[in-house]
Amino acid sequence: MGETAPVRGHLPDENPGFVGRRTELERVSAALADHRLVTVTGVGGVGKTRLALRAAHGVARRFPDGAWWTDLSQLDGDRLLVALVADSVDLADHTPGTATTGLRRRLADDRLLLVLDSCEHLTEPCARLVTELLAAAPGLTVLTTSRRPLGVAGEHVVPLDPLPPAGGDALELLRRAAGQDFPAAGPAGEICVRLEGIPLALELAAAQIRLQGAEAVRDQLGTRLDAPPEARFDLLAHTERVWPSRHQTLRAAIGWSHELSTPLERLLWARLSVFRGPFDLSSALAVCTGGPLDRATLPAALDGLVRSSVVRPPDAGGRLRMLDTIREYGATWLDRTGESGTVADRHAAHFRGLARRAETEWHGARQLRWYRTVDAHHTDLRTALDRLLRTDPDAALDLIGSVAFAWSCRGRLREARDGLEQALVLSEARGRVRARALWALGVTLVLQGESDPAQEVSERCAREARHTEYAEYAEYTEHAGYAEHTEYAAHEEAPRGGRDRPGELTLDAAALAGLLALTTGRPMSAYVVVGHVLDAARGGPADSAARLRCHLVRVFALTGLGRLAEARRGALRLRALCQELDEHWTRTALEYQLALTGLLEGDPQAAAGHARAMLEGTRGLGASLGVALGLDVLATALAAAGDGKRAADVSGTGEAYWRATGQPRRGLPGLRALHEKYTDTARATLGEPAYEEIFVRALTGLPQDGLDRALEGPGTPA
Repeated sequence: MGETAPVRGHLPDENPGFVGRRTELERVSAALADHRLVTVTGVGGVGKTRLALRAAHGVARRFPDGAWWTDLSQLDGDRLLVALVADSVDLADHTPGTATTGLRRRLADDRLLLVLDSCEHLTEPCARLVTELLAAAPGLTVLTTSRRPLGVAGEHVVPLDPLPPAGGDALELLRRAAGQDFPAAGPAGEICVRLEGIPLALELAAAQIRLQGAEAVRDQLGTRLDAPPEARFDLLAHTERVWPSRHQTLRAAIGWSHELSTPLERLLWARLSVFRGPFDLSSALAVCTGGPLDRATLPAALDGLVRSSVVRPPDAGGRLRMLDTIREYGATWLDRTGESGTVADRHAAHFRGLARRAETEWHGARQLRWYRTVDAHHTDLRTALDRLLRTDPDAALDLIGSVAFAWSCRGRLREARDGLEQALVLSEARGRVRARALWALGVTLVLQGESDPAQEVSERCAREARHTEYAEYAEYTEHAGYAEHTEYAAHEEAPRGGRDRPGELTLDAAALAGLLALTTGRPMSAYVVVGHVLDAARGGPADSAARLRCHLVRVFALTGLGRLAEARRGALRLRALCQELDEHWTRTALEYQLALTGLLEGDPQAAAGHARAMLEGTRGLGASLGVALGLDVLATALAAAGDGKRAADVSGTGEAYWRATGQPRRGLPGLRALHEKYTDTARATLGEPAYEEIFVRALTGLPQDGLDRALEGPGTPA
């Protein structure tokens, strides 16, 4: 495809192996012009996803607010359906209320195309959601793919058949997939006919052609597909299942690939089916080893599955995946081996360990790397959490308590809150794991603007922290007194908290209380609560994430109290420390504080530099709320400096990001007043019509382009 101007939305890159389907594309394109809900139906492996993606790319320019893609195959149930759809349309939903409230608001005034891919295992929940969204958003058009229609009023169904088996498109697909040029007459043509033109079946055959040659593949397929259905492979032997003819052909082709795999490859295929999202080699080794599959034999088995197209080749990040139809086949075999529960437990344990490692690495040079790791494995972390909520709630509390803060930073507040609240109800665990989860829930509630529930959780967190640290200190002193002259006493590390000295849990509880006080306009309370624990605690800000968070709250409190020079000195010291640690999250928050301080001190140029540094940091973290806050402070600085045109442009982009959070504009009370003051000045200077024209153009343009324009300017001040 030729180069075109960018459009709003997000669609995955197209599969370069797309072949034919001109008539079907025209049907889908025409249907999307005339109907608000279009469903492409067909058997597994027939190419529904590819057709929908090609069609969406083709019609995207009809929709001013873009075309947006949601892959539902990663969901194992409907609990996170709304969260996934919200995430796919760049709605970092920070709103409380019903699950669909923020999503309905996000779509209400937009003209966009929403694509829901792979709805067949969630047909009823998808039907309810689509019905609700179509009613709330008059400009919304929905394209879905499913093995059966959703059954919603007004739905237009486009059935998708396989490629014509004796036609040129099926042969061309086989040629491209095999990387060979076959004549129309010969084994390749016979393969296309025997596999009835089903694209996925042809791709599996192409992988074997690369290994064995076309004649051998034709002969093997002839032996298998000429057999009666009940003999093609054992899944078809179940008399209660009546598969459509084409579905039988596809499943026979998958079963044939399964037979051609080595025993170790078949075992790995079954075990890999536990992954709902992309996986890497290290995760496969952690989850799938056991018995004959060990660290020495598994990589070769995985390479074999990639060569046979059962597993898709690794992407640029080294992540592999299986298509949903192939994964389902593996899951059936896993169930037959009796290992489903065991492998699911290993999967949950692995991702619980990954979550704990990410939390441990949060404070320091590997923060960004582990933050991105948590984001890359988000689907399987959710899968593991769901498993543990059913089987081991205490472990579930540990997992969600480890990742919830990272999820909240990424804008996944609803998922973080849902997981934390469920685990806190189901788990009876006390101590550190509960205190940490309460802290994470409190932060999530603050970011959602739920101050009353946040206050209650903050108090519970403080009580749990004090109780835990006192109990740990008492246990330590009891053991130390008993073994005063023993080897135990020489090697046992004393807890950092104690009867009169706060530890990490109490420090984080204080940081939460201070954050809540700041966001509700009580800077003195924030200053007192964090100051009290910092004065009593051992160590400095570099010693732990909790200490650093308390120091961060203190500099914001100083700003709110008008002690600007003291706040700026403290922030610059902390920023230098974060640079030494290569710590990103706190450093980004400090740039926000320094920008606000610059505004209050009457230095809009310095404020703009710090705001741009904040925006660079929040963009790297994928934190849409942080981007919205940063754009507000930058727009305020530009307006204060007299650059009304750029202030209007940045403010319009900021409004677009605020809408993506599902919330009205907000921020620290001091900034809100400054923003209103200088925005009014810019409007008066430019004139209301000129300001509004620039603002609306930025609001309705591509947010990323607006952010790029905002970042053009002088660097960060010293």
